[in-house]
Parts: sequence; structure tokens; C-alpha cells
Amino acid sequence: MRVDMHNHTPLCNHATGQPREYLQKAYELGIDIYGFTCHAPMGFDRAFRMNLKQVDSYIAMLEALREEFREKIDLRIGLEVDFIKGREDLIESSVLSAKCDYLIGSVHFLGSFGFDNPEFLGHYQGYDQVELWEEYLDSIELCAKSGYFQVIGHFDLLKIFNNPPPQTLRPKITQTLETIKQSGCIMEINASGLRKPCLEQYPSREILELAFSIGVPITFSSDAHAINHVGFGYETCKNLALDIGYKSIWVHKNKQVQEFEI
Repeated sequence: MRVDMHNHTPLCNHATGQPREYLQKAYELGIDIYGFTCHAPMGFDRAFRMNLKQVDSYIAMLEALREEFREKIDLRIGLEVDFIKGREDLIESSVLSAKCDYLIGSVHFLGSFGFDNPEFLGHYQGYDQVELWEEYLDSIELCAKSGYFQVIGHFDLLKIFNNPPPQTLRPKITQTLETIKQSGCIMEINASGLRKPCLEQYPSREILELAFSIGVPITFSSDAHAINHVGFGYETCKNLALDIGYKSIWVHKNKQVQEFEI
């Protein structure tokens, strides 16, 4: 079963191409289940996400596409929701109750530090890297514990600019993965890191091996922001998962989990 569960639309204001084109490309690639998860509205970083008034039209548009493509591909509808430690009030209740198959909880900000944005590169020099990673992992834990999300997005995104976690934090990483498992969340293997400066999928092989030993379920994502991103890195991520020992992937329909053979 080939799946691609984290993908965007132009409503986030930093993706190109139309959803129908993404879906057609997914069908041509032989993808069985394809998920759109555009950035959910939030009263922060407004330029890079849809607004509240667009959520219903986003879902309606995807429901129409699901019907149009129902004989070709299984379309799942989701949203990627930012989780900012200490600013849980920014998460819109209407987003949590939206008619979605699943929600991805992602950490892109530590306070106001948008660490995956190249414009903030200079800010890294002002942080102790161990403390920065501890804060990031704390945020991922709280995201999983919140109960709001079915999927945890790009687990080690903080490494994007070649800033991998210090080895001393392996126990903290293990604890975070155990929290994800206990919270009933799925962790995606997100191929977009392969086209970023770190040149590695999220999460790293080392973290994925830990996740497997703990029993954290996985899914696959290309995190497409352009049509040529659809299905990106799938073979690399699939082969990595199989080599580590994973035999199944998990997805959601109406927020109920489904398991399929890789």
C-alpha cells in the first residue's frame, strides 16, 4: 500500500499548483491513499496559512475532489496544526472540530523563533544547542500529550540546517518517542528533509530505529509544496523503514486508525 499523507495547497501561500494536479500526479505515480494537510489557521504567522473563513471551503473543495477521483485514488482530508509550547490558546477550537480524517501536530516555532525559516538562521547563534533541543523535544511531547492530533509531524525538524540533536539527548529522545507511543499518535517519515540542507528524511535512521524498538507506528509523507514534490523520496523512506523492521504503515479515516502492509 503506497501512501503520501502530508501535503499542501496554495491556501498556505507558499505552495504552488492546484490540488487537482497534485492528486492526478499521485494517481499517475500509483499512490493508493493521498492526504492533503494544509497549514491550519492560527493567530500567529498568518502569512503562511489559510484563514479561518477558508477552512470550510478547503474541506468542501477536497470533498469534491474525493468524489471526482473516487475510482482512482483514496483522498484523505487533514490539516497541519502548529503547536507552540505555552501558546496552546492559539489553536482554534473550530480547527480541532473540523470535518477532517486526521490532524497533524507540528512544531515549527520555539516561542517566536521560527527555526525552520531561513530568515531566522542568524538566531541559532544566540541559543545553547542542548537547551534548544530540549525545548524542542519538550514541545513535541506536549503536542503528543495534548490529545488533539493523530499524527506527529517531522519529528526532528530542528536539524534542518545541519543541527542534529546532541548524542547526550538520546534518553530525552527515547522519552519523547515513548510519549508518542503512549498517546496513540502516529509518527510520519517525512521525505522533505531530503530536499533541505540536512539532506536527510525526518526522522533520522537512529531515531527511527529507536521508534521501532518502542513500537511507534509510522506513515509516509512527501510534504509536497509543489507538484514535482508529490511522492518525493518514497522509495528511500520505504526501504529505510523495511530495513529497520517495519512491516506496516498506519493512516486515518474519520480519525480512526487503519493499518496496511508497506
